[in-house]
Amino acid sequence: MAREQVVEIVAEMVANVMTVAVAPGERVEVGDTVVLLESMKMEIPVLVETPGTVRAVKVAPGDVVQEGDVLVEVVL
Repeated sequence: MAREQVVEIVAEMVANVMTVAVAPGERVEVGDTVVLLESMKMEIPVLVETPGTVRAVKVAPGDVVQEGDVLVEVVL
């Protein structure tokens, strides 16, 4: 049996989590927004770069994330 290939979607900067647009088990496609971040009064959508199924959501609205923090895990 093949091992799951998991892609971690990470924060590219320090930011506040405004909304989480996905839930575990949900199918995502390239370009889908998974999390909406806010930094310096700008909204930054975090997009999926590969299709898959959401395995885990590691953040919630109101959280503060640091650069490199895992936001969402996607199984290919």
